[in-house]
Amino acid sequence: MLMRKSVEQVQRESETSTLKRTLGRWNLVFLGVGCIIGAGIFVRTGNAAALHAGPAVLLSFLVAGVVCALAGLCYAELSSTLPVSGSAYTYSYTTVGEFAAWIMGGLLLLEYGLAASVVAVGWSGYVVSLLGDYGLVIPPELTGPFGHALMRDGAAVIGPDGNAVTTLFNLPAFLICLALAGLLIIGVSESAKVNNVIVAIKASVIIAFIIIVGWFVIQHFDTLKANWDPFIPEATGKDGEFGWGGIFRAASIVFFAYIGFEAVSTAGQEAKDPKRDMPFGIIGSLLICTVLYILVAIVMTLMVNYKMLNVPDPVAVAVDAMGPAWGWFAKTIKIGAIIGLTSVILVLMYGQTRIFYTMARDGLLPKVFSRVHSKFKTPWINTILVGFLTASSAAFFDINTLGDMTSVGTLAAFGIVCLSVIWLRTTHPEIPRGFKVPLYPVLPAFGIVACFALIFTVETRVLVFFGWYLLAAIILYFVYGMRNSQLQKGLQQHD
Repeated sequence: MLMRKSVEQVQRESETSTLKRTLGRWNLVFLGVGCIIGAGIFVRTGNAAALHAGPAVLLSFLVAGVVCALAGLCYAELSSTLPVSGSAYTYSYTTVGEFAAWIMGGLLLLEYGLAASVVAVGWSGYVVSLLGDYGLVIPPELTGPFGHALMRDGAAVIGPDGNAVTTLFNLPAFLICLALAGLLIIGVSESAKVNNVIVAIKASVIIAFIIIVGWFVIQHFDTLKANWDPFIPEATGKDGEFGWGGIFRAASIVFFAYIGFEAVSTAGQEAKDPKRDMPFGIIGSLLICTVLYILVAIVMTLMVNYKMLNVPDPVAVAVDAMGPAWGWFAKTIKIGAIIGLTSVILVLMYGQTRIFYTMARDGLLPKVFSRVHSKFKTPWINTILVGFLTASSAAFFDINTLGDMTSVGTLAAFGIVCLSVIWLRTTHPEIPRGFKVPLYPVLPAFGIVACFALIFTVETRVLVFFGWYLLAAIILYFVYGMRNSQLQKGLQQHD
């Protein structure tokens, strides 16, 4: 269980890399901003405000940003010490050991696979809203999770029979996941130019929302300021429902909005000066996104009452509230959000398939998941599985449950990354590090505590699911992973 890949081997792989060190500090900042801006701000902000924090959701963004910064510094140290692909899975395998790597693989399934489902549900919300603007209506029963009342403007939608409309299946979310899985099988080469255009669209949508809706709010401030009364809604007595408890509960929700910053750490082999540029890129991108997120939260919660934001498309709800005269702007925002969210789903599903691929090559998953298509040269079988799991989750589960499970998995993964820094400093103090976490071991230890503290603000039912999920993962490791591991067979053994 504690067998590890050799640190020396990983570093040798890094030294023989042919990648050019061309990325400066601002390249890394923009890389991080492009990865961070996505589903969280377009989708989860409304849920956090409506159900837990009210207008004070902007304080929740501050809390989540600090926790991410602590984890980000640890990612920066590991990426400058072990600048290889494979993300946190490889870090865990090299430091703590195989069992921790297996658990990390399970957590990354929640971070990438379920995150793609959350984004798909948000994508569905914006598509349904945009089609509605053009008079195209998808049957409401096919636009939400199984067994949930359809909500609109903060109230249940009543059908012709006088009863609340109950959704059965989220068809748009299901179809987009399958379509993108098909694209991944055929092979979607990464294009820097296309990525830059999509990043520019996402950033432009956010900035345009802040400026135009913000100007509208200023023009009508005397009327709209009532939406901030009270700024921190009084606690209801239930855990995580408003008050300061709600702010911290909302922090675990909007934490989802920061997922993606660790992509900066994967660029360790291409940074010109990792010691200086990696922390600048990570903290800089987090700081910029935190400011943008807080401004969006301010504008959104002033524009409409926070109780109306428990929807998959809160930005669309806010711009629709500006009235028919602003219909052109509402459509522009929705189109931009749909384009941005499509790219996020694709990237998350891509990441999940490559994690499965790496684990299969290590023997921890069946070899079939590392089988490459003879024509397309992609791991097609595991891509089909990821597409089906992502599509099914998006179709049948509600966005709040999916988002909470994603946040829990991600927070646990970040906690293990912080632990890996302490472990590697203790066991291999002699290894040269391009960057070191300041105030060691205080900041890594505080990162561990902060991550797990946010985990326990989540609903009990989600924590129970998470517990059963981990138990199933542990059993699967002993039944299959340990018996088939390449390290256990001595093929790559370094203890």
